[in-house]
Amino acid sequence: MTPLGTLGLLVTAGAALVAQNLLMARITGMAGSVLVALVVNAAVGLTLLSVLLLARGGMSGLAEATGLLRWWFLIPGLLGSYFVFASITGYRQLGAAPTIAVLVASQLLFGLVWDIARTEALTLRAVVSSALGVALLIGGAVVIVTRPGWH
Repeated sequence: MTPLGTLGLLVTAGAALVAQNLLMARITGMAGSVLVALVVNAAVGLTLLSVLLLARGGMSGLAEATGLLRWWFLIPGLLGSYFVFASITGYRQLGAAPTIAVLVASQLLFGLVWDIARTEALTLRAVVSSALGVALLIGGAVVIVTRPGWH
C-alpha cells in the first residue's frame, strides 16, 4: 500500500471509530449498561473475523489461530475492550470532541515515549520537535475539554 493509501485508511478508520462510538453510546443508553454494547460489539467482530478466516484458509485457518494461542494473547482483547468502554463512557459523559481529544493526546504522548525508549540514536532536534508536537496536542485537548459551556 502506498503512503497516501495508508493515510486514507487511517482517516477512514478515524471516521469509523467516531461512528462506532456514537452508535455504541446510543446502544448503551437504550440498554442501560455499557456491557450490552461491548458484548454486541465483540460478538459481531468475532463472527466477522471468524468468517473471514474460514473463507481465507478454511478449517486450517481456525486450527492455526487456536494452535498459536498463548495466555498473553488475551491482553490485546482486554486492552481493546477497556479502550471501547472508556470511549463509550467519554462520549456519553463528555461528548465526542473532548473524548477524542483526550484519547488522541494520550495515545500520542505514550506512543512518543515508546518510540523514544526503543530508539537507539536519538537527536535532540527529534526529541524537541516531537515534544513540541505532543505539547501542542495536549494543549489543544485541554482547550477542548475545558471549553466553557461544554456539557
